[in-house]
Amino acid sequence: MEYVNIDLEHYNHKVGINFWHITIQTKYRYQMFAKFEYKNLAEACIRKAASSHEIKVHLISVMPDHVHMLVTLPKGMSDEKAMQILKGGSSYSFFKNHPKARLRYPQGHLWSRGGSAVTVGYNQLSDTVLYILNQAKHHGLA
Repeated sequence: MEYVNIDLEHYNHKVGINFWHITIQTKYRYQMFAKFEYKNLAEACIRKAASSHEIKVHLISVMPDHVHMLVTLPKGMSDEKAMQILKGGSSYSFFKNHPKARLRYPQGHLWSRGGSAVTVGYNQLSDTVLYILNQAKHHGLA
């Protein structure tokens, strides 16, 4: 699959890779990323938060009010911890680079509570990749 690098991870007594399809929504479903510059900023902020904690973002699709990602987590990291890192780190960076957004979110919470984190098996990987890539078309934005 050309969009996702499937390099198996080698541990002491096992070999494998664990993909996660993570979806997060903006608080109150405000369309914060409708403008191209904010969409790019959101993606950069998420990638920055991920890379600082060894979360590998294979694929990301930023919609006006939510984000889909295909990621792999470092050994021992739970999906809850990953979402905390991705949401908290990206919020901090987003508001730092776009201070006027704090007018809409005075408490500093860019993302709604919770989200979705689902493991993706090797057999479902191509379908998940296509689903993430086709989000703009799915929502009538392409």
